[in-house]
Amino acid sequence: MKKVIIDHNILFAAIHTNTSYTRQRLLDSPLAFYTPNYLIVELFKHRQRIVEKSKATEEDVLSYLNQVIQKVHFFNEELISLENFFTAYHLCKGVDENDTAYVALTLELDGELWTRDEELKAGLRLRGFDRFFNETAIK
Repeated sequence: MKKVIIDHNILFAAIHTNTSYTRQRLLDSPLAFYTPNYLIVELFKHRQRIVEKSKATEEDVLSYLNQVIQKVHFFNEELISLENFFTAYHLCKGVDENDTAYVALTLELDGELWTRDEELKAGLRLRGFDRFFNETAIK
């Protein structure tokens, strides 16, 4: 089964509104979705902003989050090989080093990265990384 690594923007989009197309895709898909534990820190750090920008109440956002985290496997970054972290860091350096954990996990699981960050995609492609998930592949 294909392993899809989701970044923080995908998770934020999934919990943003009542009618989130991203959340429906995640919940309805038979694919396996993964993200580094680091995403929990990102969620906590940005929780107020997520709720403020959301078109839903805080209670609803938490409900959407609960639905999504049931479908996503959280992966301990300490289990990612140093080689993959090192490679990911060099791929992300100068593009967006904050995305190193997502790229490292993609390498570790031999998966595809689901991100809508076009700047990140362009920078990684210039460095030879082109393992991106095509979200139109899930209906």
